[in-house]
Amino acid sequence: MKKLLVLGVGNLLLMDEGIGVHAVHKFWDEKENYDEAIVDFIDGGTFTQDIFYLFETYEIVLVLDIVRAGHPPGTIYFLEEDDLRSNPKQMLSLHDVDLLDSLSMAEMRGHRPLLKVVGIEPETIDWGTQLTPTLQKAMPDFMKVARKHIAKLLGPSTP
Repeated sequence: MKKLLVLGVGNLLLMDEGIGVHAVHKFWDEKENYDEAIVDFIDGGTFTQDIFYLFETYEIVLVLDIVRAGHPPGTIYFLEEDDLRSNPKQMLSLHDVDLLDSLSMAEMRGHRPLLKVVGIEPETIDWGTQLTPTLQKAMPDFMKVARKHIAKLLGPSTP
């Protein structure tokens, strides 16, 4: 079993909704900085309910995605699974509801990993393949926060 799955989710055709996928593609360019025996970076797109079987092989799943919580666009969040379940006003993208269902399905099959989310407040979700200038500007900070949490989740021997 691997320690960590970093799962970028979102729709690249809906502007800021695709930031998780954009982020995981950036991590692919940095893969040499990580031990692939313990961590994987996967583009989950919008098929989060269909990939529940992947969860069975990881201790922790770190999701990169948008979070609509009413703060200014570009606000970055770190959430635990309990945060997602306990706050009904926490508006995540639609596939995050599927993620919680996928965790339940994985649990029924015998293993449920811990779920953590690095999210960012979107500015615009509309047809388009580019992030808004606000999220383009926030992307380096989003990546920095994600890297920090990856390092923390993997332990002291990672970048």
